[in-house]
Amino acid sequence: MICDNSVRTYPLYGIEMMRPRSFNAGLVPRISAPPMQVSAVTDVLTEEAGLRAARGQEMRIRMVVDEGAQVAEGAPVAHMRDAPDVQIVAPMAGRIGRTAYLPGHKLAEIVLFREPGGDVHSYKVTGATTEAGLRKLMQRSGMWSLWRRRPFGGMPGVSERPAAIFVQALDTRPLAADPMLALQGRSNGFERGLEALTLLTDGPVNVCMAPGDQIVPRGLGQGQVREIECGPRHPQGSMGIQVHRHAPAGFDCPVWAIHAEDVAALGELIETGRVPMTRQVAVSGPAMREARLVRTQIGADLRELTHGFVRRGAHSLLSGSALDGHPAQWLAARDRQITVVPRFEAPGPSHWLQTALARTRGSRPIIPTAALDHSMGGSIPAAAFLRALGAGDEEMFQKLGGLSLLAEDIALADYAVGGDARLTGMLATMLNRISAEHAT
Repeated sequence: MICDNSVRTYPLYGIEMMRPRSFNAGLVPRISAPPMQVSAVTDVLTEEAGLRAARGQEMRIRMVVDEGAQVAEGAPVAHMRDAPDVQIVAPMAGRIGRTAYLPGHKLAEIVLFREPGGDVHSYKVTGATTEAGLRKLMQRSGMWSLWRRRPFGGMPGVSERPAAIFVQALDTRPLAADPMLALQGRSNGFERGLEALTLLTDGPVNVCMAPGDQIVPRGLGQGQVREIECGPRHPQGSMGIQVHRHAPAGFDCPVWAIHAEDVAALGELIETGRVPMTRQVAVSGPAMREARLVRTQIGADLRELTHGFVRRGAHSLLSGSALDGHPAQWLAARDRQITVVPRFEAPGPSHWLQTALARTRGSRPIIPTAALDHSMGGSIPAAAFLRALGAGDEEMFQKLGGLSLLAEDIALADYAVGGDARLTGMLATMLNRISAEHAT
């Protein structure tokens, strides 16, 4: 596998994007919210939890337990039909309340009810010091679904080998909690997890972090583990921007990304045989009267986590940030934010003449601005990227680094534009088309 990891240049536009110029690029979206006490982390396990496929992803599954069955925390409840070693595990000890499917045995949701005092499932970690053993452990323990693959997103294939791995140890999205808080007291597990990741790739394991953070011991993985200092503004903490800048993804050069807290959990799994099922989650947003930082389980009930802390009035619960979150009842497996925003009632039907004039006006054009350039992290020429997306120019899209990006990486662009067009939707459409063509 030969991958081009050089600095991105765009001679057609007379642009060469160098790291020093792009380090401070980005924006700081002003999302109002009450202050958060980061020193007060509350442990909260919700009474219900729901497991769903990631947004835009389909999971064809086969249940291994029946409805009403008791399950231990971390125990398998289902596996993938086309990859039986990849399992879905219970985020807490409890009872299977219900399972729902979409056509074709695709997972809609698995709902669990918590049972206090339940058991914790243990996995055999023998062989985790080899690549094959580590892959099997991550797949059977449910950790394989925490990978975010580029290009195209989703989980990596069970036998795929990445050209590089990126570890997210900072988060520049608005109202996000600092991942370093989640690593306090877990340095041994984090280091053990990083060293394990070097088994999965011949390329670098890049730890993306804020300047001044010291979390990677020198020489770890015989120098294979590297530190990347990222700027303070969004989207510097988006893994797609860092992938594009340091190890561009391609058809034959897949790149994987994972959160730093999940790396610590992997290290602890290797040591103890048990999967830590809780994670640090920031609960905030304009509709909150009190922001909170909690440790809760995957699939936690957003209603319970926000009950009693929300202002009066209609509101919406988003799993994720205000930029890239989606309305949900359950905390998505990779999300570490819950954002509560006011819900405004849709206006009533307008006069027929106003409707006709609005239709003739059409959509407002997207005008490349300095803010749009900053929303791309200073790494991608916004005007050229917009033209490629708007024209459906797949060749130019790939030359500009589009295969390293996912919708969440350019969500800030929609915020900066504020127009009718949804760049994230255009990007998803382009990636879906390229993926379908590449598969044929």
